[in-house]
Amino acid sequence: MFKLKLSYFDFNGGRGEAIRLAMALGEIAFEDHRIPTASWPSVKDQTPFHAVPVLEVDGEAITQSNAIIRFVGKLANLYPDNPLQAARCDEVMDAVEDIVSRVVATFGIEDEAAKRAAREALAEGPLRLYLVKLQDMLVARGGKYFADDRVTVADLKVYVWTRSLRSGVLDHIPPDLTDQVAPRLAEHCERLSAHPGIVAYYASH
Repeated sequence: MFKLKLSYFDFNGGRGEAIRLAMALGEIAFEDHRIPTASWPSVKDQTPFHAVPVLEVDGEAITQSNAIIRFVGKLANLYPDNPLQAARCDEVMDAVEDIVSRVVATFGIEDEAAKRAAREALAEGPLRLYLVKLQDMLVARGGKYFADDRVTVADLKVYVWTRSLRSGVLDHIPPDLTDQVAPRLAEHCERLSAHPGIVAYYASH
């Protein structure tokens, strides 16, 4: 088995969280290197693209969150072998990455009024669109999971995102947005929250 070290920020959520969950569900041993936010400026230049997450595999750095989670998903049996099911999994994860990137872009807005306007515009436009379209995909594929009729890394990626949206941690984005516009996604979030492996993970983190 590989020697794995995952470097990401020291909080629950964000691009590294679904990777941590996949490791936990797959019972994969890894070093969980959590970087305090205050330390990031001093270590940023040490990462290949000045960004995290970074997964070191036997000392080799692998970057890009979806590449990492696909790799981990294969190790953890959380990524489909069937090419069509794998494509469905990738489609969902790339869609989440698209909309997460738009939200992350607002973190750099220093003027509070401008940030509010940007996030309210996201909530009224792109966020609603992505929530509804992801819900449509979920329903079309049976209503419980996004691919392969079981929990995959696609479910984990959506779960971390909707969990964050529903938590209220993002100022100026209504925490009930998911429940209002995509109730089946909210149900999906609750379903994953009750997964024994996820319950156990958060009980210890």
